[in-house]
Amino acid sequence: MNDRLHSVLAQRGVSPDILADVCAVDPKTVSRWLGGRVPHARHRFAVARHLRVEETFLWPAPARRSVRTADGSGGELLGTYPNRASVPRDIWLTLLSEAKREISVLVFSGTFFAQSNPHVAKMLAARASEGVRVRLCFGDPAGRAVATRGREEGIGDTLAAKIRASLTYYRPLLGDIGCSIRLHDATLYASMFRYDDDLLVNPHVWGQPASANPLFHLRRADDAGWFATYAESFEAVWADARPWTPEQ
Repeated sequence: MNDRLHSVLAQRGVSPDILADVCAVDPKTVSRWLGGRVPHARHRFAVARHLRVEETFLWPAPARRSVRTADGSGGELLGTYPNRASVPRDIWLTLLSEAKREISVLVFSGTFFAQSNPHVAKMLAARASEGVRVRLCFGDPAGRAVATRGREEGIGDTLAAKIRASLTYYRPLLGDIGCSIRLHDATLYASMFRYDDDLLVNPHVWGQPASANPLFHLRRADDAGWFATYAESFEAVWADARPWTPEQ
């Protein structure tokens, strides 16, 4: 079954019959796509364009462990976006709801993560209850790194205030088994959002908010590619971060 195609159709309110009309195919063909068959290239493009989602999100390419590209990415780069807001909301929701092993987030404030999905805390708690390890790492509002970043963006203490506001969304997770929240004081060169073997990386450009910076979607192909490099970076920051205790 193509669960992602099922999910996006439901979220968009598009029936299989409508999709069949859009692609000029028989409804039985769409049923076969929903059942797991991969469409021809022209139909994949038409479906992705109509549903406003990445083609590679609906039909991920199989990981090729023995092939290395000239840039060393190993075929891990699934898609790029000019800024974070360009990522369809359905991708964020589907990746979160489909995670089976791990959800790891590294940000300064991550305000959009909760504001774009008011049920994010409940969704994270639900994933944790099913055995998913949830780790959220925010900037320390009282740390030097946050103060520096605030000055660089020209917003001063506003970044620290945004972090404190963002943390309030996640207070209900503090007592949940499988959920951990920490504060870091690291120079953050990229925000990261990991869902099992999918990783959304939002590089930081000096003087600009993360929301205005590009984002690229990686999928793990082996243990020596871009994914592994960023995953190791997350682990290093996480190891030095301190648990969040609201009372402090």
